[in-house]
Amino acid sequence: MFDPDRYDGRMPYRRCGDSGLRLPAISLGFWHNFGGIDDFQEARKIMGRAFDRGITHFDLANSYGPPPGSTEDNVGRILAEDFICHRDELIISTKAGHTMWRGPYGEWGSRKHLLASLDQSLKRLRLNYVDIFYSHRPDPDTRLEETMSALATAVHSGKALYVGLSKYPLKRLKKAVRILKDMGIRCLVYQPPYSLLNRWPESAGILDWLADEGLGCVVFSPLAQGLLTQKYLDGIPADSRAARPEGFLQPAQVSAHQAKIVALNALAADHGMPLQHLALRWALRSPSVTSAIIGARNVAQLDDSLDAIQAEPLSDSLLAAIDMIAPPIDRDRDTDA
Repeated sequence: MFDPDRYDGRMPYRRCGDSGLRLPAISLGFWHNFGGIDDFQEARKIMGRAFDRGITHFDLANSYGPPPGSTEDNVGRILAEDFICHRDELIISTKAGHTMWRGPYGEWGSRKHLLASLDQSLKRLRLNYVDIFYSHRPDPDTRLEETMSALATAVHSGKALYVGLSKYPLKRLKKAVRILKDMGIRCLVYQPPYSLLNRWPESAGILDWLADEGLGCVVFSPLAQGLLTQKYLDGIPADSRAARPEGFLQPAQVSAHQAKIVALNALAADHGMPLQHLALRWALRSPSVTSAIIGARNVAQLDDSLDAIQAEPLSDSLLAAIDMIAPPIDRDRDTDA
């Protein structure tokens, strides 16, 4: 059913920190386009095409949809129907921490929420375990020891092979990794937003620290939710993510970055590539980055993104020109853009 030549070298695999696990340079994420309001058959085609082209890492969260949970339901059905013989070739990750259900236990970082969420995710995904289970965001009101103990329990119970952290600021990230280590659990990977429009992990020193500690880094939104494509050069198209009422990308974000987007697009064109290829190749330039998570609304969009990794690394002169347009700027916290 799948391409027998999917491991022919077209997709590079990078070691996740100093662990024994390797991940594809491009991973497929399900933040958008796989929920209950989306086309199930198109989602199935996208997953199949991704696997044909060497993507072995599928990234989810319990709250992805809309509605929350529907993405895991859809992916679970596709895994059961199309990938049943290929489970050992896949890395399935999910997360918990954002709002999932009503009441005091439906979000954040308590043991109650994280472990209940993991059990629910496994049922929706129709799996016995996930490969990576993340704390999706830091909880300001729960001690890190409690949150990390839930991650440790996930591993000890056999429901997760590895654990990771997402969107933690550096100080809390360091403490969380240390607590996990004291519990006998190695934090495998950190997942931040990272793009030409959000260089926070770089300017905050997180990428350097991850490399020093031997942790992997899987970045999300390398295309800044589609801003780093040619879609928004002339405003907000009616069929775009920024025009969808249920979307996270707001019109104000488009306006705020418009000048940079236009300048970066011109730079990319001068070097014979579309803007989205420039953005992906830039995000993957760092040896600290294990993989970049992309989304796709259709197979053609997926193929276009994957074509970016076939090119040579960006030149030093091009990287310098990029820095002139989109320099790293210190930020107090991360964003989802």
